[in-house]
Amino acid sequence: MARAALLAMLPLIMPLLLQLLVAPISAETSTAFAKRVIDDNRIVIFSKSYCPYCKRAKSVFSEMNEKPFVIELDQREDGADIQKAVSDLIGRRTVPQVFIHGKHIGGSDDTVEAYHSGRLAELLDFF
Repeated sequence: MARAALLAMLPLIMPLLLQLLVAPISAETSTAFAKRVIDDNRIVIFSKSYCPYCKRAKSVFSEMNEKPFVIELDQREDGADIQKAVSDLIGRRTVPQVFIHGKHIGGSDDTVEAYHSGRLAELLDFF
């Protein structure tokens, strides 16, 4: 009787077990992806397309005639995993998160402040 009950529950349990087995692999892949994108691009913005703070950060680079590599997390199937990977790297879960030459600059306010102070141009010209 117990065996029959267990077998009846198997279709319900199996997807959960598979998720547990796959989760570490996809999280590891997302971390590797985030690190590669940060390392391989001059300017990177982890963003969400509807976010006004993200739009503000992107507009700063438009004003500077710079073209950042933008990851729109809300438009990717693995966006939540990538956001968690970035959060694990820098300790912040919010968007946008801006990187220049692999260095974390911060969010929208940090980017705008760096732009107005001239620090952003220095960071872009430094390398």
